[in-house]
Amino acid sequence: MSRERPNGGKRGTRRAAGALTLALASALIPALSGAPALAQQQEGETPPSDAAPDALAAPRPLRPSFEAPTGLRGSGAFSAPAPLGTSPTPGTTPPAPASGGEDDDVSRLPRFRNPTSLPGSASARGTPARPSVLRLRAAPPRRLGSATRQITQRRTQETVTDLRLTPVIQSPVSGVPLPTPLLGFGLPNATGFLLGTGLRRPIPADTAYAPLGIQLGTFTVLPAFTQSIGFDSNPDQISSSRGRSSLALASEVELALRSEWSASEFTAEMRGSYLDYPQNQEASRPNAVGTSRLRIDVDRDTRLELETRFLLDSQRLGSPDLGAAATTRPIFATYGATAGVQETFNRLQLSLRGSIDRSIFEDAQLSDGTLIRQSDRNANQYGLRLRAGYEISPAITPFVETFLDTRIYDSPVDQFGLRRDSDGLAFTAGARVQLNSALTAEVSGGLQHRSYVDRSLQDINAPLVNAALVWSVSPLTTVRFNQQTGVIETSVPGSSGAFTDAATLEVQHDLFRNLSITLGGAYLSNTYDGVNIRERGYSATARFDYRFNRWLALRGSYIYSTLTSTVPLSSYEAHTVLLGVRVNP
Repeated sequence: MSRERPNGGKRGTRRAAGALTLALASALIPALSGAPALAQQQEGETPPSDAAPDALAAPRPLRPSFEAPTGLRGSGAFSAPAPLGTSPTPGTTPPAPASGGEDDDVSRLPRFRNPTSLPGSASARGTPARPSVLRLRAAPPRRLGSATRQITQRRTQETVTDLRLTPVIQSPVSGVPLPTPLLGFGLPNATGFLLGTGLRRPIPADTAYAPLGIQLGTFTVLPAFTQSIGFDSNPDQISSSRGRSSLALASEVELALRSEWSASEFTAEMRGSYLDYPQNQEASRPNAVGTSRLRIDVDRDTRLELETRFLLDSQRLGSPDLGAAATTRPIFATYGATAGVQETFNRLQLSLRGSIDRSIFEDAQLSDGTLIRQSDRNANQYGLRLRAGYEISPAITPFVETFLDTRIYDSPVDQFGLRRDSDGLAFTAGARVQLNSALTAEVSGGLQHRSYVDRSLQDINAPLVNAALVWSVSPLTTVRFNQQTGVIETSVPGSSGAFTDAATLEVQHDLFRNLSITLGGAYLSNTYDGVNIRERGYSATARFDYRFNRWLALRGSYIYSTLTSTVPLSSYEAHTVLLGVRVNP
């Protein structure tokens, strides 16, 4: 029996060859996983199953490990993105996920998507370019949205909660109101109103000391209260031989209202005061004035306007309508409303306004107790105003204006048997000027004619001059000038009416942000038609306002007024000194 050599040696040789093959495969697998682009072939080449032997036969040199971070292996950072809706080619092996034992810092690096491949580019053909490692490590994480949106919203859209940083400032003068007569019937007590005893519009305050106001819905309310004490040498405003000086106590209340609407506007301003004279109670009197304006912006070129107004005051003793024998100051009131529409045609501006005013008077009392009836002076006035202006430039707008009105008394005949109903016609021409917000003015001049129902009363023809000017000489100094002329009603027998000319001038200067001084003067002239009665009056005012903060201020004023009249015992001279505290809640 022959014996053959056992083939155990062959089996050992096969086992050694298998081990060597496994070692080579284990060395090539990481290289293949580190460079997945080697597994992709150009179009028209052999299938991936045939490419494996070629890759093993001619392997490319391995890339250093630092060029391909382990945290990015198997991701889409090194390969072109597959088109949407496609699936991997059959027979290909998806890239292996990153191992859990890799460095956490490297695995958290941002992963950037390659831009869309252009047709014909290398990446579109399956050979993408590798981004630089420095670019991968230096690029910041991708931001969502605009880089400046959050900062812009924080600076412009967040609400400031500190009210001290959001003062409510009264609207600056952007235009001068239309010149109107001294109320509907003139000013029955123009002497008292212009020569220091009437209410004056408060001067604007510095923004750092301006009142904040109270927010009520879409409105801002600015209340104020002033209490003053002082001395008046002639509170009756009568001849010095009959005048009695007295201690003066003045209480004044103000209320301003302004809307905060995106379109249209509503503003209101009311002021009321009571002057108390302990040593001369007959001279104590109230005083109030107020206006409200509503503007409705229908569209860019059309707007509707509505205005209401009122005045409450007392007649001066020694007035020609009362006579020197009166011992009390009768109260009178005037109130009315105006409605209109304004249309703009390119540079042409047209406006039409209708108005109605009513005036009522209280009876006066003589020294013997006899009453002077004044109910026959109660009357209504209806007016229509047409105005046309053409804007030559943003700084100058000339205009022409026509005003028609009629005055109808409650009593057809007064106590002297005269019928005082009348009709009036006025024509004026002027210009509105606004230069760089430093000078704002409106000046007009013309003629007026008034005819009366009673033939015994002469018609009145008089000039009309109206002016309103605000001039900011410097950031610290402001000049204000106003002048009005008109024909006022009277009850003097034989007189058709009185031609009135009134002018005021004020100069305000801010010594400090919280200290303002105001110097002013006023002029008044009344000439009664048909009778020999003339009045000339002057006044001078000095005033200071010292503001401790937004809601508390100290105010002092001195007023000198004098009037010269052809009526006996009607001329007078007075000095008034007041010192008070003003509170703006």
